[in-house]
Amino acid sequence: MDFKHDILPLKNIIFRTALRIALNREEAEDIVQDTLMKLWERRNELEKVENLEAFALTMARNLAIDRKEKMDNQHVSFDDEEHDRPDEGTGNADNTLMRTETRSFIADTINTLPEKQRTILQLRDIEGKTYREIAEVLSISESDVKVTLFRARNELKEKILQKKSLFL
Repeated sequence: MDFKHDILPLKNIIFRTALRIALNREEAEDIVQDTLMKLWERRNELEKVENLEAFALTMARNLAIDRKEKMDNQHVSFDDEEHDRPDEGTGNADNTLMRTETRSFIADTINTLPEKQRTILQLRDIEGKTYREIAEVLSISESDVKVTLFRARNELKEKILQKKSLFL
């Protein structure tokens, strides 16, 4: 197992997962660093791991939850990643404002979901993981993943429809 080729490419998905739990960029970066350090310390044991990505994400998730509990579940709003933003240099100011407000509303709405729903939504809809992979990462059944994802999507849909009805 080569740490540079097998582990380091996972740092971005570990970061995004940690960010969804921690809701703070600096905290997520610390979680990524801690996860990579723990993986490095256990590098000789990693040959026995069947799914390295699931193992790393589980480790990062557990670290993120532990750190969040230590911070007394302090809630900090989600900050968009600069590199995840589309080019907003085109279009008029109204369209730019609408995109910014929509992105902010969706991020805020996602952040109001319970941690389990946020994590599953992140892994399925943003990372593109399968139900089986998510179940493995979270140590739950595939049917639990499906139910939780369904509930998260429904809650998002309801909140979006509520917001939309305010403007009609």
